[in-house]
Amino acid sequence: MNKPVIGISGSEVAITGGPFFGEPRTYVNAAYVDSVYQNGGIPLVIPFTKGTSEMAQEQLQAVDALILSGGHDVDPHLYGEEQDPKSGATWPDRDKFDIALLKAAEAAGKPVLGICRGAQIINVAHGGSMWQDGSLRGKYTLKHMQGTRPDVGSHKVTLREGTRLAQIFGQTELLTNSFHHQMIKDVAPDLVLAGWASDEVPEALESRDGKVIAVQWHPEEMHANPAPESWIMNKIFKYLIDQAQAR
Repeated sequence: MNKPVIGISGSEVAITGGPFFGEPRTYVNAAYVDSVYQNGGIPLVIPFTKGTSEMAQEQLQAVDALILSGGHDVDPHLYGEEQDPKSGATWPDRDKFDIALLKAAEAAGKPVLGICRGAQIINVAHGGSMWQDGSLRGKYTLKHMQGTRPDVGSHKVTLREGTRLAQIFGQTELLTNSFHHQMIKDVAPDLVLAGWASDEVPEALESRDGKVIAVQWHPEEMHANPAPESWIMNKIFKYLIDQAQAR
């Protein structure tokens, strides 16, 4: 049986030196690629393309599942707000690109995993909203932008019993890493709140059929750490790849 191809949405970074100074370069962190490869999938980076939704549909035909990767803040205009001074850099064209990929994957019945920004994009695309910065919540908020290395956890996440994510991990408490200052505010009405931090910040969402999974942390950065609390993150990639294989 052929291994499933897992598409990973790409970002861009400007080259900072040499003859191509300032030239945009398509990239994802290598940990995304390795987490797919090590769990039995074939990773394929989907380059950002400024175009129509038809292009996203064409790109999605080449893959069996989709990972929406991390990156810029989500444009607040997508959930009906103006930009707060504490909001970070946005990239509206990439928002449109990722949402087009998401819609194409959902229309085709292909499984989706959203990671960090990817989780926020899924929530906003389905009608949810965001805190543009954790300080705007007006109540105690944990440190969600950790200062330690990315392959170790910094705060706990509680998973709701009976959710797909609790089934995937086989437990209802995880130690996760954390690299975000924007936070999910209102969960989209057609998504399930599947996990949260001790400060009540939503950390995991899923669709009711389990085909769309969204996590605020970065499991790809933890998956290669042999410590049990980090190594367990392989389970979410194995689930995605198994779902893609079963289609």
